[in-house]
Amino acid sequence: MIFASLFFLYLLLPLNLLIYYAVFRRHVYRNFVLIFFSLFFYAWGEPVWIVLLLFSASIDYLHGRFIERHRGTSLAKWGVISSLVLNLSILFLFKYSGFVVESINMLLGLSFPVPAFRLPVGISFYTFQTISYVIDVYRGDVKAEKSYFGYLMYLSLYFQLVAGPIVRYKTIADQIASRHVSFQDFSDGLFRLTVGLGKKVILANTAGALGALYLDGDLSKLSVAGAWFGAILYTLQIYFDFSGYSDMAIGLGRMFGFTFSENFRYPYLAKSATDFWRRWHISLGSFFRDYLYIPLGGNRRHQFGNLFIVWFCTGLWHGASWNFVLWGLFYGLLITLEKAFLGRWLEKIPALFSHLYLLLAVVFGWVLFYFTDFTRLFTYLQVMFGFAGAPLWDMNLQLHLLNNLFWLIAAILCCLPIFPALGKLAQRHPPVATAGALARTVLSAALLLISSTMLVGQSYNPFLYYRF
Repeated sequence: MIFASLFFLYLLLPLNLLIYYAVFRRHVYRNFVLIFFSLFFYAWGEPVWIVLLLFSASIDYLHGRFIERHRGTSLAKWGVISSLVLNLSILFLFKYSGFVVESINMLLGLSFPVPAFRLPVGISFYTFQTISYVIDVYRGDVKAEKSYFGYLMYLSLYFQLVAGPIVRYKTIADQIASRHVSFQDFSDGLFRLTVGLGKKVILANTAGALGALYLDGDLSKLSVAGAWFGAILYTLQIYFDFSGYSDMAIGLGRMFGFTFSENFRYPYLAKSATDFWRRWHISLGSFFRDYLYIPLGGNRRHQFGNLFIVWFCTGLWHGASWNFVLWGLFYGLLITLEKAFLGRWLEKIPALFSHLYLLLAVVFGWVLFYFTDFTRLFTYLQVMFGFAGAPLWDMNLQLHLLNNLFWLIAAILCCLPIFPALGKLAQRHPPVATAGALARTVLSAALLLISSTMLVGQSYNPFLYYRF
């Protein structure tokens, strides 16, 4: 199940809200309501994988209690090692075992049978969440959760379970035991939910359907400009798809009393790869920084080697395919160069040029990310950079641009911090704030209506990050 579905929006969510708020001021019962709906949400498409989720929750609830009981001793360290081995082994088995066997067969000319597991939805996200919890308990950053059902609710919350953001236990530990939702909280959450829905349905789905004509079509008929247009459309699709999901997750959290950290801060406004990754998928970047890069030595020792390891893992986390590794190492190389000398140069040149540098790098990177077939990847790149003898322009591209011009302008504008700017203006001018509240209500209703109308007849409605 996904948030951008009529069943969720008009049946499951209203029913969840009704029952949740009918359980008046008893958080332990409300937690059970959320656990039930979360497990139902997760089981909708793959009921068998509830067993795996419950197993992960159970073993790390016990690991957390064990580590806290033996903190300061070697037993606590062994508890962490046990948790890491179990969780990473499960992740490897379901996500990477087939990839490893395929790679061995290809490199050595062997024919080992390739495991064929269906990837449990969201396993990369909740595995990282449970790992962060165990390590934080070991470090003494948080106390172990005493209630098994409290921990199960944290790990299984459907708001962020299947596609993030990666929510750390310490950010919502107090909210598990007690939380309060004001009318303003609920209103803000509902608005954030509808904005995310609009990003997903109106912008991401449209970009994806149009971009597929270029990315998945006959590359021999592609023009140079068409290849760039397809790459730009995918650049828009993946941003609105994932940031839209994060907006919906954050909005749903607010509606139920949880405050999740931001996961995107207008990443396409960045002026360097380093800055981009401070703005894109913030929860993942901070996870690798705090639980891998810094423990490896960070900037203090073997910095460039640490960067290589982190970006290899970042790429591999996104998918069991070499193109994801290549994509991760591409960013690792850019960030290494920026730390070595390029960053100082980017600070000196006009902001427009450093911004263009980043946008070109991002678009190129998303092409690496998109194609799992290396033959098709290299052919597409050859067309993009004019090495395949392709024409510069074609009439299909002109037709698509003319038919989608206003949508394209709207999509580009939505990459900019328009709402924060309006919010700051409203704070300085009370009359603007009154008008803004009315406009926000109208916009929220309009986004819900338009998105719902589009969902009625829309067959193209994937969530790209579900596969991670």
